[in-house]
Amino acid sequence: MSTREIQDHQAIAREMFVEQTAHATADVSANPARRATIRSIASRRDCILESTADQFCETADTSLLPLVRVDAANLMRVLRQLEATAKQQAPRIAFKVKGRILLLDLADILAVQAEGNYVSLQHLRNPYLVHESLSSMTEKLKPYGFIRIHRSVVVNVSAVEEIQPLPTGEYRLRVKGGKEYLVTRTYKHNLRDLAQLWVGSERLCG
Repeated sequence: MSTREIQDHQAIAREMFVEQTAHATADVSANPARRATIRSIASRRDCILESTADQFCETADTSLLPLVRVDAANLMRVLRQLEATAKQQAPRIAFKVKGRILLLDLADILAVQAEGNYVSLQHLRNPYLVHESLSSMTEKLKPYGFIRIHRSVVVNVSAVEEIQPLPTGEYRLRVKGGKEYLVTRTYKHNLRDLAQLWVGSERLCG
């Protein structure tokens, strides 16, 4: 094959590459997570264009989909790593008990109950008494998904498993482990925060 013919084939191959890249870009325009695949393909362009036309066509026809699959696999692995990191960095609560400072995952605190000048942290395994007012604890825990349901009780939204309406206009909540708490009418509007999506149940907590 003459030099001129090789150059002509390379020009055709270059046009084919641009066309395939354009189609791939349009395909992922609605999915930013896959743009890295296109950049990965583009980064190999110069190397590919150095090949002969036959070699290029063979590579161009088969490389796009494998690259998408590899990048998708890498993306899933990164997402799993991020999830693991998020779990490791889950918010925790620190408090002093009998001369020691304990640190517990907030996700393991089912509820907080007022006990005179103390509050009882209802942990999955056993409760802990902390010298703090319920009002103060309510403000501190609110950003972490805790809502007040009674003048003496705050519950962890993620721990609630069931809501039962009562004839009195109040509600009963059941949390993980089976313990139940009463929701008074004063605080029943907070029940809306128990779920991000209510399907056919908007009037339940109205």
